Amino acid sequence: MAIFGMSLTMIAVFVGFGLLIGTLFGFFGMGGSFLVTPALLVMGYPSTVAVGSGLAFVFGTSVIGALRHRDHGQVDYKLAVIMTIAMTLGIEGGKSVVFFLEATGMADLIINVAYVGLLAIVGLLTLRDAWSDDEDAETSSDLADRVQSIHIPPMVTLRGGVRVSATIIFAVGLVIGVLSGFLGVGGGFLLMPAMMYGLGVPAAIAVGTDILQITISGAFGAFTYAQSGSVALPVVGFLLLGSSLGARIGAGATNLVDEDEIKGYFAAMLLAGSVAVAANKLGTVYGIEVLNTVSTVLIFGAALFVSSAVILAAICRLRDDRTSTLCQLTTS
Repeated sequence: MAIFGMSLTMIAVFVGFGLLIGTLFGFFGMGGSFLVTPALLVMGYPSTVAVGSGLAFVFGTSVIGALRHRDHGQVDYKLAVIMTIAMTLGIEGGKSVVFFLEATGMADLIINVAYVGLLAIVGLLTLRDAWSDDEDAETSSDLADRVQSIHIPPMVTLRGGVRVSATIIFAVGLVIGVLSGFLGVGGGFLLMPAMMYGLGVPAAIAVGTDILQITISGAFGAFTYAQSGSVALPVVGFLLLGSSLGARIGAGATNLVDEDEIKGYFAAMLLAGSVAVAANKLGTVYGIEVLNTVSTVLIFGAALFVSSAVILAAICRLRDDRTSTLCQLTTS
């Protein structure tokens, strides 16, 4: 039996994957396209369809998460507005690059290589920060201190007592927007570290603000790709069906898990995505089928493992059971 041209098994896979990604989205402030896009690439969808569908999924699921984080008071509206305007402009430029590369036949290779590099670099830097001691943490805050010391008008005061130049915020958003349109991501896996380490915004506020910004920029990105027929609507629909519940679960967990744990889980997801895309590309180029299987397992397995860890850590906090062996294994 097929629905919208998809088997019941594939429908179940996409709904389940959407639930896992929704949980991760609500927790990390990322639309999930950093997993959806490479997953669709791994499953054989064309690069433009994978990118466009990833952005469409970002828009749909971010609406749910933004409302939830607003209820928790974890949104900085001034920061979101500036980033949204800048990223919207940047996405159009990134999209143009993708279609140019598609015409030359180089899109799949370059997008995959870019994913591997960016996910690995950001993941390793975030992991290093999550595992650092107090002295290292002070060192990692030097960048934010230097950025905040640059007084290019107009200056804006953000939540958490952060005061920074709106011009710098706009420049950061523009660059991330270009990468977002090029890679088919909502920008969360780049924007969240940029806000935390570059601007000095607290992690929980970075998550909530990121999601609000993604709602608008993701809508624009999805619209531009949909105009060229590069969005697989049935796939996006079934993913959103699962993510609608997961996003609420993840958003609630951010109030229960400490900042270092958020960073640690975030790094684990990025590194898993990097290895998965690299394995898939090597398997395709050299005809090694087992690497393609490894890639698929990593994409889906990482989402299952980290989302489960997030939920378990939140439950442990609710029970205030800090001495539990299970909790210690989950948060170590």
